[in-house]
Amino acid sequence: MLNLLNIKNIALIDSLEVEFGPGLNLLTGETGSGKSIIVDSLGALTGERVSSDLIKDGADAAQIEGLFEIAPDGALQEIFETSGIPTGDSNPLELIVRRELSATGKNRVYMNDQLVTASLLRRLSPYLVDIHGQGEQFSLFDPASHLNLLDEFAGNHKLLEHTANAFNAFSAIKSELAALKKDEAEKLQLVDILKFQVGELERANLKAGEAEELEDEKRRLNNVEKLSALSTEAFALLYENDASTSATFEKATKNVQELAEYDSRFRDHAEAIENARALIEDLSIEARDFLSSLEFSPERLEEIESRLAEIGRLTRKYGGSIEAAIEHLEQSKRRLSNIETSELREKELTRALEMKRTDYLTAAGKLSDTRARAAKQFSKEVEKNLLPLALEKARFEVRVNTPVEPGDENLDERGVDRVEFYFSANVGESPKPLVKVASGGEASRLMLILKTAAKTRASKTAVFDEIDAGIGGRVSESVGAKLKELAKTQQVLCVTHQAQVASQADRHFLVEKEFGSGKTYVSIRELNAGERVEEIARMLAGETITDAARENARAMLAASG
Repeated sequence: MLNLLNIKNIALIDSLEVEFGPGLNLLTGETGSGKSIIVDSLGALTGERVSSDLIKDGADAAQIEGLFEIAPDGALQEIFETSGIPTGDSNPLELIVRRELSATGKNRVYMNDQLVTASLLRRLSPYLVDIHGQGEQFSLFDPASHLNLLDEFAGNHKLLEHTANAFNAFSAIKSELAALKKDEAEKLQLVDILKFQVGELERANLKAGEAEELEDEKRRLNNVEKLSALSTEAFALLYENDASTSATFEKATKNVQELAEYDSRFRDHAEAIENARALIEDLSIEARDFLSSLEFSPERLEEIESRLAEIGRLTRKYGGSIEAAIEHLEQSKRRLSNIETSELREKELTRALEMKRTDYLTAAGKLSDTRARAAKQFSKEVEKNLLPLALEKARFEVRVNTPVEPGDENLDERGVDRVEFYFSANVGESPKPLVKVASGGEASRLMLILKTAAKTRASKTAVFDEIDAGIGGRVSESVGAKLKELAKTQQVLCVTHQAQVASQADRHFLVEKEFGSGKTYVSIRELNAGERVEEIARMLAGETITDAARENARAMLAASG
């Protein structure tokens, strides 16, 4: 659901902010008042191309921002997680989409203040808004949406989930088998390469942290003289000299013990004194042992240099680090093992693939049966509703094409069926694919029928731009009633010039042009009860609003509840 729309410096709009609510939100106003600018701005938040020509004259940049509430969904959550978009733990999720336009042509898209690509916005748009208007290439012209609407009508959610799971299991084994066959095709070359790499790395016997340990030892060997002098002096100062730390500390300890006999405060230091004595002794022993272990060995230094050179060569060759080289070894072993046992593994995978394909086709077959039954019911339900919306001569069919023996190219997670809507607006004409024959107005009204027939429950917003263009009062009443019915299950935004439609609104917004300082501005405001009467009366009577028009407007509002 769209909660808030904020537009700055777009066409005639200087700054506009509007809060929408659930149910049916109607936008009315004089022709040319700027209603389409608002719809086009909302379209920009669905990833549609936006030209810098939309930027208001005199401005260097423009901004369109929308606050959406969307129901959590597995596929949607995956998009957010893989894209790193923060959404929080709220239910429904809150998503702020902002599009910034620049006169230089550099446009940016942000989601929850994170910069994203326009392609990601287009991926998310099916969860946000559906815009239906004359001349628009909206979702009804995409046969993929026909399948979704039919499944919504049939209530196929569980069957779809079962089919998708079966398809994913089938695809996983198919991918593994394809990789195995690729390895088999390259076996003659690959086995020799892998054996060489495994042998080279196994002989090297690399260990994590080995390079650091060798560098430490190398540093000690190169500084034996200095380390010998330091450890000798440290041992003398700590223990060996007459005035060593150990000797003076022993004398001091005796004095403190004697003081403790006269003053109890010195007794509290007994444990600390013992700890200090132990520390001095440990340091003395450590310095002595370190000194005795020091021995300059050119042979060992050469050995270390050689080993470090080998480690450097192998890490450059196999990933840049010892850890990466070790991982490469394990991967090469596994791949070599797979190739060497590929014949047995291929037989196992082939049997498993056939079983998974059978499981998938069984699930897809149940889905196909349900769709075939639902298609007839859906066609009847839609045709029943064509008459009230000035499509009384139209015919509508849902055609489900199910291959008799589907090949792998026909399989996907939504089954093997291809669904397409066929439509004819005139008597004597056979139905043809809807995308080829339906006009913008017909398609908009048809989408309204389809959505109410399918009883779609969605958190996204449905936008209808002048769906009632070219129709009369009786039909407008039916359009309004259909919009009201659809608004019970999802938020609807509608631009209308028909009073019969406007009277059905849960929230009514008036779009106006204002003039000042030699400029034209577009504004929008929500109407109260009295203002709604005046606006609907204007829509009925034109410029001169009569008392009869006002009474008619009140009656229409009362009838709509």
